[in-house]
Amino acid sequence: MSGAGGFRKRKHDSFPHGPRREGKDVNASSPVMVAFKSFQQELDARHDKYERLVKLSRDITVESKRIIFLLHRITSTPDMEEILTESEIKLDGVRQKILQVAQELLGEEMHQFHRAITTGLQEYVEAVSFQHFIRTRSLISMEEINKQLVFTTEDSGKENKTPSSDAHDKESGTWRLRITPVDYLLGVADLTGELMRMCINSVGNGDIDTPFEVSQFLRQVYDGFSFIGNTGPYEVSKKLYTLKQSLAKVENACYALKVRGSEIPKHMLADVFSVKTEMIDQEEGIS
Repeated sequence: MSGAGGFRKRKHDSFPHGPRREGKDVNASSPVMVAFKSFQQELDARHDKYERLVKLSRDITVESKRIIFLLHRITSTPDMEEILTESEIKLDGVRQKILQVAQELLGEEMHQFHRAITTGLQEYVEAVSFQHFIRTRSLISMEEINKQLVFTTEDSGKENKTPSSDAHDKESGTWRLRITPVDYLLGVADLTGELMRMCINSVGNGDIDTPFEVSQFLRQVYDGFSFIGNTGPYEVSKKLYTLKQSLAKVENACYALKVRGSEIPKHMLADVFSVKTEMIDQEEGIS
């Protein structure tokens, strides 16, 4: 306070309040303005590329989910090969989307745009590994998935709406996108939930062998994730709890089949398992 009832003088009050300079006084041809103009164009181009990748990732996620829903029909359809053939055709369509992602990332550092595409890649890994498990009762490796994501000019001609402008790429005629270890692990972790659903659905249709095959497979996957533990990425350690839940539900189904399978009619097995699954969920929620 400067005095009784007065107000403190603000620092900027001592400066003269002249008219502000308008933008027209700035020399647009100065080196500083030219440099910042190029920065603006580069950032705008990078932002547009990021948005295109986000849109492609959404398309990959949606199509991969549709493939997973299609594969779940195998438990209630006698012709398994027809479903697998249709799923392979749909997976080829998803790979065309991934080809567009690879073309967008040509000459770029992938990890700068990884957040934009990780959701779609995880869902694709889940769909591919689910189909592979149904065919072979085994887990597809990350190397096998990456081999499927090497594209040539013939693949580009199928459904290419955003051709690359890179001259060297046109000469080589090859595009490649590599699934990262984190995307692979998260996709496999999500796969366990789909296998749990397939196990319950197969029991409802009278298939007694599938739950035991799924149970053995999930134990091996859980053992593998347990080796990683808390040393891996945060997202992987979060998925470990969900994986454990899926394994518990499948083991509970196998236990009921082994102990009480002869007492319960086949058409009632699915109802019994669904009730027990809800009880497990409630117990875990209380604890």
